[in-house]
Amino acid sequence: MQENIHLYYTNDLHSHFENWPKITTFLNKKKQEATRYEAYSLTVDIGDHMDRVNPISEASLGKANVTLLNEAGYDIVTLGNNEGITLGHDELYHLYDDASFDVVCANLKHTYGDRPPWLQNYQIRTSPNGTKIGVFGLTARFNPYYHLLGWDAKEIEKIIAEVIVEMKKETDVIVLLSHLGINEDERIAHLFPEIDVIIGGHTHHLFKSGEKVKNTLLTAAGKLGAFAGEVILTWDHDKKELTNKEAYAIDVTHLEPDTKTLQLLDHLEQKSDEILQQTLIQTEDPLLVDWYKETKLIKDLTETLLEWTKADGAMLNAGLLLHTLEAGKISYKDVHAICPHPINPCIVTLSGEELTEVVRASLTDQFMNLELKGFGFRGKVLGRMVFAGLEAKIKSHGAGQEYVEEIFIDGAPIGRKNVYRIATGDLFTFGSMLPEVSRSPVKQLFLPEFMRDLLQETLMQIRNR
Repeated sequence: MQENIHLYYTNDLHSHFENWPKITTFLNKKKQEATRYEAYSLTVDIGDHMDRVNPISEASLGKANVTLLNEAGYDIVTLGNNEGITLGHDELYHLYDDASFDVVCANLKHTYGDRPPWLQNYQIRTSPNGTKIGVFGLTARFNPYYHLLGWDAKEIEKIIAEVIVEMKKETDVIVLLSHLGINEDERIAHLFPEIDVIIGGHTHHLFKSGEKVKNTLLTAAGKLGAFAGEVILTWDHDKKELTNKEAYAIDVTHLEPDTKTLQLLDHLEQKSDEILQQTLIQTEDPLLVDWYKETKLIKDLTETLLEWTKADGAMLNAGLLLHTLEAGKISYKDVHAICPHPINPCIVTLSGEELTEVVRASLTDQFMNLELKGFGFRGKVLGRMVFAGLEAKIKSHGAGQEYVEEIFIDGAPIGRKNVYRIATGDLFTFGSMLPEVSRSPVKQLFLPEFMRDLLQETLMQIRNR
């Protein structure tokens, strides 16, 4: 006898709820089809379902995402880095208290006290015909962040080996929910052929028809809910083996949105407005934002960063603030709207020579016009760098191009070999935007505060003046 097993999945929604009602339409239809053909099905999510860029997720600290997963009938989920490192310790500890699904993440450990009751290494589900499907999860190892929050993401190879030994005793099929990225998924498939399917995420890759790596089928559905996925497995009960594996990622953007889900989202939006719309300050004049100029608001925010971190100097890119705050009442919802990024304050150490190069690079057109996607940045362009605690003496070439003549800290010229503690946003510690910052041997992170928490503090200081 042969049995078909269907896995429906999503990954990296990032709280783009405009696509969620279409995803639930897709899931409802697929589940109905599975029931009609008497096929067993599971619905799973691969992490980064939540992103605090969305006011609903911000106001509920991810609890609304759990509600949406509950209502859509999910069976098993794993965590992405947005669930794992953008919430405070207690907020993550209690995130899934009301989940009606199981949470599997074998490499995430709690570093003190009892681990949360929802956190499991793996789950085993049994079909009506007796096929046992083992599902485990793994998440990306952002340990400089996790360790500050009371968690630890363990090295994956050792964890996989241990989990597979346990699961092989009890299961017919092994499925990995991987929020590790495409390169890690391919490496795992080479190292652990016992894994039948890897459903991936994190790097937002899209496999419309799956990819085979040795014995393992890899699949992933891109990002932001434009696609949802289906895996079809055929288990032969006589041979006791999988005789067929297929995977598809399906564009859902053309589907009609599910009415019940639309109504639920409207309700959640109303609740988030009630939480976020409390007035912080009231101003008579607008607080201006300009991505290419130093306005008072971004300068004040940079000064707050300097004071808050006790660094030698601070620098923030003007593109961090998305738009002007109009005169009148300003609420936390307004703060979130102009600074939605999950970007944390940090301090890096730079020599005077390195600091000069960073300042020089940050004033180039290439830097200011960079349309960055990722590293927590949810804006359009990086914009002009603004400084506090340090002063850059800038002159212009004949063609109007600016260059740095000299840099002062506390009124004194910096020394080329001296080392300075510079506060900025942690996005610059990744990638190659400012290589000297990303290569800094010291990166002191401040968690769980986001830059918008410092913006709120800046506004409160304005109110109290």
